Amino acid sequence: MTGTAPGRPPRTAWRARAKTRIAYLEAQLERERVKPCSEERETLVEGMRGHLKKAGAAADEGFGWRRAWSGSAAREGVWSNIRSAEVMLLQLVSDEEASGRASEVMALVKDHLDKDDPRRVRLARRLRSIISGEISPSDRDLMVRALDAAYNALDDELARVRSLRNILWTATFVVLLGVAGLAVYGWFFPQSLSLCFTPKVDPGDAGGVDVVCPTAEHPGKKVGTPASSLAQSKDILTVEIAGLAGAALTVIASLRHIRGTDAPYMLPLASAVLKFPTGALSAFLGLLLIRGAFVPGLSDLDSRAQVLGWAAAFGAAQHLVTRLVDDRAQMTLSEVGRTTDAVVDPERAAVREHNVLGEAGAPGPPTAFQDGAGPHEGPQEGTRDGERADEGADGSRPGAGP
Repeated sequence: MTGTAPGRPPRTAWRARAKTRIAYLEAQLERERVKPCSEERETLVEGMRGHLKKAGAAADEGFGWRRAWSGSAAREGVWSNIRSAEVMLLQLVSDEEASGRASEVMALVKDHLDKDDPRRVRLARRLRSIISGEISPSDRDLMVRALDAAYNALDDELARVRSLRNILWTATFVVLLGVAGLAVYGWFFPQSLSLCFTPKVDPGDAGGVDVVCPTAEHPGKKVGTPASSLAQSKDILTVEIAGLAGAALTVIASLRHIRGTDAPYMLPLASAVLKFPTGALSAFLGLLLIRGAFVPGLSDLDSRAQVLGWAAAFGAAQHLVTRLVDDRAQMTLSEVGRTTDAVVDPERAAVREHNVLGEAGAPGPPTAFQDGAGPHEGPQEGTRDGERADEGADGSRPGAGP
């Protein structure tokens, strides 16, 4: 038996959920263990016990100073073992309980396997018979394989979420390094990256010229004075802070599009944090383009307030780029638990083709997915391209009663 040490509550919410699930599966295992056991059944009992033990150990593991980047490993270790234990439990329960779990298995299969996946098609066609109690050893094996495939598909979906999360955090770190490097370089060599402007004046004006920098204004300077000579160490840092402020506004505005999700790894947070260093970088680059006269009519700014205002505006403008990242993150989250037909391999294409031929009354052997099924369990006439492959023989949806 596994379990948390007395007086030590789980550190995070997902660990608490995992502990609850482990305790439930341990109770199920104890109920099945007391039944008469064959050698094969004893092997499954020991295998399930081993998975639950590993899941409990992963949930309790602290990782010490490595906790910051080891949470994903702990989460994967916990839930992969829990799912494997649930697959084994389906092999241990009685026929009556397996029939009762058929709708639950079908729901998971529909969430994570394509509609033309052979295991999903076969289970859908046998579902009505299984729920009614007419379950055979081949039906149980089909349920086990379909459930295992659904869990593997779920793992793949969550792996894509984790991969994109890691990419976003890496990109944030790289951009942050670039922003910090610019600030440090500008601190020691302010003239090299000067963001000071000289408003246009009359060449014959003997009163001198004004030089406007992000941190100071220098009025009445001698005509011909290089603006870069008056740059200060804090200029680039000040511009980047203004860009951060502009990016913060876009983060707040984007919160209205963020939806809660039960997927792990906090992908929306990683997408939002990326906006801050990107805003600082875009503020610097925007003012640099203005100073280089790349923006017509904005070659010279008249005051320090204008410089900082444009820096904040360019910081907010980073949303034009990072919104694409937001869209990608939301699309990745929406794909968890939603199957796609983007890729159809030849075997799955053959399933659809056989369905069409069978419905048209074409001669030939029965399809591969009718083995073990009675005559009343074949596909109904009038179905199109296998679109109703998930329906029972009487047209009811999977999960409904017989």
